[in-house]
Amino acid sequence: MLGDEIQSPRTNSRPEAAALVEVLKALRTHPAVAWAERMNTGAAKVGNRFIRFGWPGCPDVLGQLTDGRLLGVEVKAKTGRLHPEQALFLERIRVAGGVAFVARDCCDVLREMEKP
Repeated sequence: MLGDEIQSPRTNSRPEAAALVEVLKALRTHPAVAWAERMNTGAAKVGNRFIRFGWPGCPDVLGQLTDGRLLGVEVKAKTGRLHPEQALFLERIRVAGGVAFVARDCCDVLREMEKP
């Protein structure tokens, strides 16, 4: 019968993608966040054209707080590390008065959003 077969447990071969889903949910439901969206970065060949998306160091999530400040969040898996360009861009956001941080899960979002 369909559905009766034994299925092996799923393993997450993309832990950063799972973290991104969790972080976006936490941001989008936080009362201090007006909006938060995933920023796609990378490159693709479309026909004979090479198209680049985003820019070096662009955070995974950009948004705006309800008080008008810019929000930048770099999402990493538990063992992921920031590239120098990413650290620089997060610092640029903070220096300009925005909120920027690295998040590995929703707990990081809640902790960082509670900071003054």
